[in-house]
Amino acid sequence: MPVTPLVSDALREITKLLNPIIPRASREAMLLLMHHMNQDELWVMTHQGEPVAEFEKLLALAMRRAENEPLEYITNRVSFYSEEFYIDPGALIPRPETELLIDEVLQNVSDKDASMSFAEVGVGSGIISIMLALHMPHAKFIAVDISPAALSVAAKNIERFNLQERIELRLGSLLEPVSEKIDYLVSNPPYIANDFVLESNLSYEPQNALFGGDVGDELIQELLNEVLKREIKSFSCEMGYDQKDKIAHFLKTKEFNKLSFYSDYSGFDRGFTIRL
Repeated sequence: MPVTPLVSDALREITKLLNPIIPRASREAMLLLMHHMNQDELWVMTHQGEPVAEFEKLLALAMRRAENEPLEYITNRVSFYSEEFYIDPGALIPRPETELLIDEVLQNVSDKDASMSFAEVGVGSGIISIMLALHMPHAKFIAVDISPAALSVAAKNIERFNLQERIELRLGSLLEPVSEKIDYLVSNPPYIANDFVLESNLSYEPQNALFGGDVGDELIQELLNEVLKREIKSFSCEMGYDQKDKIAHFLKTKEFNKLSFYSDYSGFDRGFTIRL
């Protein structure tokens, strides 16, 4: 390889490096090169003979990916609900399934122009509150997280979408920092059991955003207790695929109006909404 390779050579070299480990090696090589050169895919395809400056830095990025570090953390970019967000290891990488949680909330709000008050527990990168705020222009949000690093990521995204006046970030556990009366609670809490063995790439993500206790649904039960105690009108929550029966059993003796579950793209149970 020359000291300053051409785009075509760089793509070939990076693909070769990733190929034994990454299933979509050529695609990810393209994305890494686009990130490194701050160009779009059309530019890369039409400038194959362009020299790639600081190739060593691109190679270092590819080495990180070859060690299974998520691409999103390397590029600090993640796509969610057709928008692009900033992401770093301080927050969990948003999953496509969580887009269904947005849909669930929007389906349960009859008047999108109402001046509703929301709380989000476990704000992470901020994507849930941000997307809901974009769809409900008069709603206000209190977004809570136990991690200062996650709040830092959320703050960057909230500023990117100019929503500082409508989304307030607070540090704390569950609903402890929220004393105000709220209309709607939304959460994608940690719901994996502590003894579950994760895939190696998940070791890069914040563990406190993944594990929810010995069983996994402990935090969901705590939130449900808060919803009932505070008489919050609606609560939509993501959950594990095997937690539907446990949640239904937990609520069996409680007083509420309606409980409904929704499935993910693979047909697995993925979340619920409870109304008081």
